[in-house]
Amino acid sequence: METTPTPAPAKKIGTRSMALGCLGVLILGIVVIALWGIGSYNTLVKLDQGVRSGWAQVENVYQRRADLVPNLVETVKGAAAFETDTFTAVTEARAKVGQTKIDAGQLNDPAAFAKFQQAQDQLGGALSRLLVTVEKYPELKATQNFRDLQSQLEGTENRITVERQRFNESAQAFNTKRMSFPTVLIAGFFGSRFAEKAYFKAVEGSDVAPKVDFKR
Repeated sequence: METTPTPAPAKKIGTRSMALGCLGVLILGIVVIALWGIGSYNTLVKLDQGVRSGWAQVENVYQRRADLVPNLVETVKGAAAFETDTFTAVTEARAKVGQTKIDAGQLNDPAAFAKFQQAQDQLGGALSRLLVTVEKYPELKATQNFRDLQSQLEGTENRITVERQRFNESAQAFNTKRMSFPTVLIAGFFGSRFAEKAYFKAVEGSDVAPKVDFKR
């Protein structure tokens, strides 16, 4: 005698469908969170690389200035042999700059960043004082070698100001994204990998390029 299968109770079928629905929602939620996490991570990486690239440009222009200093000192020495203290101050400041390096991985270290900026500011100040001495030696300002240095120094100092500003802008973009919710959760998960970047801070006179004017 043939028997007819007993259909599953409607209540059991409803429970299974609800379980599958919940599982689907859970998987969808995990996928959405994973995609958001990947997107946030990639955005932080992109902004971080922008900061590092900006820093490389800052280092380039500062190195350019450091490379010009020996030529400037030697040129001025030829006409101002008695300005010993001034020459010594410039030479020592340049040596300190050479010893105070900071790589892109230290851009989130405020102390190291401040030390770097202080060394560069000291060299800028010493360089400005050296240039003041030039005013006493009009025959020096008339030489072609000095005029060439004039052009190179003016361009370098202006470029330093521009690159510092661009670096601060890229650091601000990174820090803003890094501290925004919910990206801050991703940044915090990776620890120091996405730590807040330091800025060049405006100190008295640092927002204006040292005056390199030999024409007066």
